[in-house]
Amino acid sequence: MKLEGQIRIPSGCAIAAVISREGKRINGETIAEAMKPMRDRSNGLGGGFAAYGIYPAYKDFYAFHMFFDCRETRKSCEKLLKENFEIVKSEILPTRKIPEITDEPIVWRYFVDPFKSTLASSQLDADEFVARTVMKINQFLDGAYVFSSGKNMGAFKAVGYPEDVARFYRLEEYEGYSWTAHGRYPTNTPGWWGGAHPFALLDYSVVHNGEISSYDANRRFIETFGYKCSLQTDTEVITYIMDYLLRVQKLTLEEAADVVAAPFWTSIDSKQDAEEREKLRYLRAVFSSLLITGPFSIVLGFSGGFMALNDRIKLRSMVVAEKDDKTYVASEEAAIRAMEENVENVWAPAGGEPVIVYAKEGTY
Repeated sequence: MKLEGQIRIPSGCAIAAVISREGKRINGETIAEAMKPMRDRSNGLGGGFAAYGIYPAYKDFYAFHMFFDCRETRKSCEKLLKENFEIVKSEILPTRKIPEITDEPIVWRYFVDPFKSTLASSQLDADEFVARTVMKINQFLDGAYVFSSGKNMGAFKAVGYPEDVARFYRLEEYEGYSWTAHGRYPTNTPGWWGGAHPFALLDYSVVHNGEISSYDANRRFIETFGYKCSLQTDTEVITYIMDYLLRVQKLTLEEAADVVAAPFWTSIDSKQDAEEREKLRYLRAVFSSLLITGPFSIVLGFSGGFMALNDRIKLRSMVVAEKDDKTYVASEEAAIRAMEENVENVWAPAGGEPVIVYAKEGTY
């Protein structure tokens, strides 16, 4: 009979995050170190990182990180981009050859800005136009995939263990005020470059540990608003839900948390504050199809901060800690201590309780 420790118990993937509330630069090696103690939570079929504040010289331009299957596909995509965007820089995204990462696609980086004339004729704002362009490329241009599209941020992901992905992308050459990370253990979906986390759209990125049993209901609802889930993993829908709630519907982060990890009706009815009770009832009724069920812990990255959130009955582990001006999040305390051995104020948030951390405005 196999004993605990001799078998793999797939309680999900590995997530981690760190932010400087003062907006100080954090080197990419820091977050890579966090993933090493959690190696057994992954199986080498996906790893990735999201970094904020890494492109200050191009902070006013959308940074497209893209996978291409061949040079001809890249040329076709670039032709499409040139019709609607000013391309201020186009280059191979720097990587290093390592034996642990194989079968890599062409990894390219563009810094772009929509033409004012294009926005005027489309009657869309820049964020909406970029989001629709990302959906169009990922859905209709075979062999091309935009995996990051925000300003002054970028996602880096591949098939491999996260610490190897960090070396592949040379993350020690980047510094940002906020980082998130993911080590994947796929269960119901394939391990491929596009399916690795983070999933990103505009400035939002999501790393996720768990399984979304409400995926079909969530997907059907969100696709009625122009999103298209085409990347073969349930985590993609969380990113689009957050973009819809925060950017389109302009909910607060706390309100978005009350949608995706909504309190039970009995908890809502027991609220003493009548205004809070009515607001929670409203959010549950209007956005009922965006309640995410199943075990999950996520970190949502955004420009200026991040939000860590468990499912409402806390079926996945998540630990938070602080030290000086930094806040840390990870699936395990050991991962946090790999970033900062002498952390303080270590706690495990309750189910459905968002942990929202901001960098000081004007410092990033």
